[in-house]
Amino acid sequence: MTAESTPEPGIPGEADSGPRHRRERGRRRGLSVMAWTAAGIVILGGTGAGCLYFKLNGNIRSVDINQALGTDRPDKADNGSENILVLGSDTRSGANRKLGGGTDDGSARSDTAMIVHVYEGHKKAGVVSVPRDTLIDRPECTDTRGVTHDAAHGVMFNSAYSTGGAACAVKTVESMSGIRMDHYLEVDFAGFEKLIDELGGVEVTTTRAIDDEDSHLKLTAGTHTLSGEQALGLVRTRHGVGDGSDLGRIQLQQAFIKALVEQVREVGLFTSPKKLYDLADTVTKAVTTDSDLGSVKTLMSWAAGLKGIKASSMHMVTLPVRYDPADPNRVVVLETKAQQVWTALANDRPIPKEATEGNATGEADGVVTAS
Repeated sequence: MTAESTPEPGIPGEADSGPRHRRERGRRRGLSVMAWTAAGIVILGGTGAGCLYFKLNGNIRSVDINQALGTDRPDKADNGSENILVLGSDTRSGANRKLGGGTDDGSARSDTAMIVHVYEGHKKAGVVSVPRDTLIDRPECTDTRGVTHDAAHGVMFNSAYSTGGAACAVKTVESMSGIRMDHYLEVDFAGFEKLIDELGGVEVTTTRAIDDEDSHLKLTAGTHTLSGEQALGLVRTRHGVGDGSDLGRIQLQQAFIKALVEQVREVGLFTSPKKLYDLADTVTKAVTTDSDLGSVKTLMSWAAGLKGIKASSMHMVTLPVRYDPADPNRVVVLETKAQQVWTALANDRPIPKEATEGNATGEADGVVTAS
């Protein structure tokens, strides 16, 4: 996974028809909706694996974000709560080239970002999705190769990863929120698709038909067990639902992740050691972590602490935004409401309802539900 890549098309000032009206580039959407829950599978795959532990351990890629960012960061919480930045990336190499289109140039972009707050006691979580089209002020940051990147004003949120990789993405989120990111998880879409297939699919219910030629997804209204290819199509769909914006796609992702959480919680019903190992092998190949989680042992230990979180215990919201009056293909942060969200998480409290009301939504809520 490269820390640096070609700047993201669509950054203000470049020719781009915008996310609400342009075709979805490269079919690379929503690739990390399973990363933090998928980590739990490593526990099952690692148990009893014996010498296979070393193979799983060698699968995991990690980045030393702490060294790159140094000490000029928000303080860690002292009550046992945790914050995890989960990103989906579309590396342009290997199996992802076929799924994402484009050239095999090894570059990568982030297309999904979720800030997961695990509350004290690790029985519930708050999840804040950050739209990739959000205009933000990106801070100066140093990537994991030691290269410093200048600050930038009024650029798209996902330019942070395109510019300086994982370290700059974490720096940007910490700058926006004032909250320390304790961990980092990234997943690529080839691994996402394979994981869903190895789980035997994920069951969801659609309240109306979805037909999106850009993501190649066609679903009738009703209950479906989605294959990996269909799941990938669902989490990258935008033109087939709501107002066609990135915000609508986020609503589909949030519904899917709840269905996936319940599916992952049932993995313990499997009795085949080979099945468990195959799942663990897939997950460890698909994820990139911060260096603190860069081994099967530490990832297993950390993931064990998340097993008590059910879909019903997850409060999923989108960062409060509105469409940019100067460009409806971008969104801008509603600062007062966003601060309510950050203050709640910083104090390990529930996200207040008023922070999520009256914001731009994408109009796709309720189209997909967990079965």
